[in-house]
Formats: sequence, structure tokens, C-alpha cells
Amino acid sequence: MSTYLTILGFNSAIPTINSSPTAQLLEMEERMFLIDCGEGTQVQLRKAKARFSKLNHIFISHLHGDHCFGLPGLIASFRLLGRTTPLHVYGPKGIKKMLETIFTITETHRGFEIVYHELDKKVSEKIYEDKRLEVFTIPLDHRIYCNGYLFKEKPKERHLNMAAISEFPEIEICDYQNLRNGKDFVCEDGTTIPNAELTTDPKPSVSYAFCSDTRYKEDIIPLIKNVDVLYHESTFLHELKEMADYTGHTTAQEAATIAKKAEVGKLIMGHFSNRYDDLTVMTTEAREVFPNSYLPKALECIKL
Repeated sequence: MSTYLTILGFNSAIPTINSSPTAQLLEMEERMFLIDCGEGTQVQLRKAKARFSKLNHIFISHLHGDHCFGLPGLIASFRLLGRTTPLHVYGPKGIKKMLETIFTITETHRGFEIVYHELDKKVSEKIYEDKRLEVFTIPLDHRIYCNGYLFKEKPKERHLNMAAISEFPEIEICDYQNLRNGKDFVCEDGTTIPNAELTTDPKPSVSYAFCSDTRYKEDIIPLIKNVDVLYHESTFLHELKEMADYTGHTTAQEAATIAKKAEVGKLIMGHFSNRYDDLTVMTTEAREVFPNSYLPKALECIKL
């Protein structure tokens, strides 16, 4: 099963004609996750031909408008589309009050439950887990409480080598799961057949790290070490380093430095200041530090 990341929006502060505020759709292990929900996200979801019925988990990094103002409208649309299944919303403490106040004042009625997972810890924590993957917070340093999110597939089962297995009549179907789990097979006479002789390696597990608005923060490096793809905000060029620090943001050079030190596979930048008409200046700066740095494209679907 492949993992896909769709860039719904990557602009900072306000929508423009050509780009929407931050929002991403991650499809991993047949699960669909929405990461941030800036204004206009549901329109972008429609353009991406996303199935709204499969969207059960939404992760909000922080409560600045360009990362969450699309959420009330999206939830209201879920009701109009006949949703009945629970929706899980993860975000900073206060997100429940924000949404429920809007729903109360506007008399927005829902036919489904919203399960709120409010976050307030300043250390990384596991906030989601199922049989196939895990999600962890990545504590960031912005003007208000903010988290990134790390999505990790769990180690996959090994593949059975049926040609090799057929040479050992003692191995029965009931033993297959143990072999998939990496266990050796012990014959009745005590002989051990190494698992590597009976199975082949699975596809590597995939990981994705989303780092929203933050100052340069090296202590996230151990959390995102060796991820396949890193999204990291890159609001300014490094010549505006002081402004980046003041406003709680990162420069393209700093994002690339994080990517290099974390030895990630690929860096996708975003959240650019509207002062830059030509965004290639961002990759020019970043690639001097980390060559595998890229600009996002609206509605681009990236295979991880």
C-alpha cells in the first residue's frame, strides 16, 4: 500500500488567487488524515477528489486562523452530506471551546459526534495508534502553543517464501503468522530453521513529519530523524532572520539545516511570506544546505 501526501494549501496568513492557507491530506495505510485546515480547505478537498466519508481524523497544529478557519465550515458540510460517524479532532486546548461556540451561535446542528483530543503538553506524546501506524506530536516554538505531527507506519509483516516453506512439511498454515512476525521455526527434532530462510523482507515502513509554524528548534531533530519526507515551514529568507525570530517563524536556510541534521529523505517547504513573488529564491537558499529541498505545488500528490 502506498502513502500519498496531497498539498491542499501552503500559503501563510491570507489566501491568494494561486494558493490557499496551510492544509494537507495524508493517505497512509488506507487511513485518511487532514493536517491543518485553513480557509478554503473543503474546496481544495473537492478539487483533490477526496472522499469526505473517509476523513475521520483532523490534526490542527495551532489556533491561528490560517491553520484552522476552514474547520467550522468543513464540519458543517459534513452534516449536510449526511455524516453519522464520529469525527476525531486533535488540536491545542481551546479548540473545543472555539468550535462549540461557533456551532452554538450559528445554531449549527450536527448528526454525529465530535471527539476532541485537546493537547497542552510541551513534550512529544503519542496521540493516535492502530494496528498499522502511530501519530506523535512534535512540540514547536511559535507565538502561541503549537505542535507538528509525526506519522509513522509500524514495522510491516515479513513476506512468506512459499517455495522455501514447501520444502519443510512440518510447517503448517497455523505457523504462517509466526513466520510473518519474524520468528524462526523449530522442528520436532529441535532443529531451528532461521526465519530469513523462510521469508523475505517487507517493504520499508514510511514516515512523514509535518512541522508547522515555529522558530528554529534543534531539539525536534531526534523526533524526526530519518523520516522519508519532512514538511517544514520556511516563511522568510535568512536575511530576515531577526523578523523570523520575532514572529515565531523559520527561514529557508534554517529549515534546510533541520532537514540536513535530521537526515531526512526529502524536504518540502511552505508557509511563505507574501512578500516573495518568486518562490524559487527559497529553494535556491535551502539547496545550498540541503539539496533535496522542494517547493510545494497546490493539489500536488506526492508519493512517499
